Amino acid sequence: MDPVSVGLLVALAGGAGGEVGRQAWVGLSALVRRPFRPDSSGQAPVVSSGEAELVRLAGDPSDQGRAQALSTALAVRVAVDEDFRTGLAAWQEQAKLVRTGDGAVTNTVSGGTQHGPVVQGRDFSQLTFTTAPPPPAPPSADSPGDSAADSTR
Repeated sequence: MDPVSVGLLVALAGGAGGEVGRQAWVGLSALVRRPFRPDSSGQAPVVSSGEAELVRLAGDPSDQGRAQALSTALAVRVAVDEDFRTGLAAWQEQAKLVRTGDGAVTNTVSGGTQHGPVVQGRDFSQLTFTTAPPPPAPPSADSPGDSAADSTR
């Protein structure tokens, strides 16, 4: 299983991804707070659940070191807790839906005069525009309204 990305943890803790990101953070928090299941000897593993690291990252979401500590705690827990491994794998599939701002964006507007709104950015959804028709073309010398007969009236 791949470790949880430090960038994703920082983004989620900082509120990236809108409602989907918030739900992903809540889901990870609930997963981390689940108690360990005892192993075959009846003992719970003596490793961090990840809860302390989660709380520290929530306190300072931009701290890469705290995000790395949480990622490490999650990886250790995955190694010793099969139920957690299954839950985290399912969580990671859902977290793929979160846009964290990673990736390049290139915006280009070309091809003549543009009439209407132009939105530049990344990952837009549920946008609606109401636009007016383009302005009329300016009259040209060949227009019927420009004849000499019309000017003598």
